Formats: sequence, C-alpha cells, structure tokens
Amino acid sequence: MEIVIITGLSGSGKSSAANYFEDMGYFVIDNLPPQLSTDIFNVLADREQMDDGAASAKLVLVMDMRNPYLIERLVPALEDMKEKDLDVSVLFLEASEKSLISRYKQSRRDHPLSTGRSLIEAIRLEHELMQPVRDLATEIIDTSVLSLAELRDSLFRVFMDKTDTSARITIFLQSFGFKYGIPADCDNVVDVRFLPNPFYIDDLRNLSGLDQPVIDYIDHMPETDEFLNLQKSFYDFALPLYIREGKARIHIGIGCTGGRHRSVRLAERMANIWSDGLCRVVIDHRDIERDLKDTGSSQML
Repeated sequence: MEIVIITGLSGSGKSSAANYFEDMGYFVIDNLPPQLSTDIFNVLADREQMDDGAASAKLVLVMDMRNPYLIERLVPALEDMKEKDLDVSVLFLEASEKSLISRYKQSRRDHPLSTGRSLIEAIRLEHELMQPVRDLATEIIDTSVLSLAELRDSLFRVFMDKTDTSARITIFLQSFGFKYGIPADCDNVVDVRFLPNPFYIDDLRNLSGLDQPVIDYIDHMPETDEFLNLQKSFYDFALPLYIREGKARIHIGIGCTGGRHRSVRLAERMANIWSDGLCRVVIDHRDIERDLKDTGSSQML
C-alpha cells in the first residue's frame, strides 16, 4: 500500500495537488481526521489480501488546519503507520506570505484560523503551528511562483514511479472547441476538422460524440481509422523518447469547431490505441456541454 499525506499551509495548492494525484491513479480522501486513518488503512489492507495478485492500493489523504485536532493527532497517526510498516510519504505544500495574501484576496475565502484575527495574523499563526508537521515532511514544495502546470509537473516527477512500466507516462487527452480557444498547456494539438461536421445534421446536432448515432456517423468514415492508425504510429515512436527524456505526462488536445462531436469521439477512440501498458490515459471533454448552448449560432467547418 502506497500512502501520500498532503498537508501544508492553507492556500498553498493542496486541492489542486489532490486533483493531480487522482490523474496518477491515487484514491483521494480530503479532510480526513488523522485519528481515522488507521481504520482506512485496515480496510484497504484487508482488500489487498482478498484481491490476490492485484495492484497495491495508492492512497492520498489530505489533512490540514480545517481539522482543529490536526497537530496533536497527526504525529501519533504517522507513528502508527510506521509501526504497520506502511509506505508513507508526507507532502508539505507552502507558499510565501505575500503569495498567500494575494490568493486569499482573489478567492475571497476565509482562512481556517481567521476567526477573531486578521488574514496576516491567521497566516502567521498557521505557519507557526504547522512547523512540527513540516519537520515530518518527506517532500516540501514551495508553490509561491509555481503555475498549476508547474505544480502538476513537480508532483508527477516526484511521485510517478518511473520504474513501473505500467505507468511510465500519463497521457491527458482533452477534446476542445477551437471557437473557445486552444488549451493553454497542451503539448500537442490535433485538428480533426477535416472530418464532416455532425452539427449540420439535424438529428445529430444536439447529441455529442458520446452518443451512439454520432459514434456511428464518425466511425463509418474510412478516414477516421486512417487517422487513428497514423496517430498510433507517431506515438509508438514518440512515447518511448518522451519517457527517455523524463517526461511523466503529455497533454494532447484534440480540437474540432465546437468541441462537442468530432473531437469528443476521436479522443475516446485515441484512448484505446495504447494497449501495451506503457502509459495511463486520462480523458477530459472540456467543451462538450458548452457548445450545446450555442447551437442557435452558425458554425464554420
């Protein structure tokens, strides 16, 4: 069982980090009281024993100052994990006082310790209280000047097991509509507007690339299979080289006009071209619902 505890200063990016761990195949539990962690471990350990030969559980626990008993309960919980010989990493996220103030002003949310205190006082108090937890950390990341993409890449570099051929690289496939802009952090962008647009067929317009009539319409075209074969040939060549260069994640954007029909279906099809266990595939359909609101407006190819 592999366990990562995410903790650190409020506003330092713990929620975003938890999302990225989900992308890496971890099961995430947010705001778990430390005293309940033993029960969670016992359940998972029993499950591992029942599932003979199954992959070990990968668990992330987010623990922070939202729990008033964090400081006094976390240390005993960690000691209990060590006694059980569990593989535990403690990730501590922090940021400068200036960065935290800016983030709280932008989000307009209250700091967990802000009752009866100013924001600056709450930040400084938390920094003081969390020092014993920081001292226990196995990994510390300062997010003061990190973008979300840089935080994601840092986590993938530290926690993705590069010796495991079943998870050498994660491929994030994201369908999108060009009319709404290309995703800012794409590594590769694929344009599938060469296919006929189902938007212009009345029976298909309000459906998406996840619906069977649209699937049948797109899949019957010979150029669809030819496109997928070309993509497979390219990534069969490129993925081992990306891995050799230390890349743990590649973001592939697949775009059509509105991000509802062609790009959605092609993203789903592309997810199935990697079957050798070299990578893990995550799919996101960014604009699948957005274009439905604009069906009254005209579209170009």
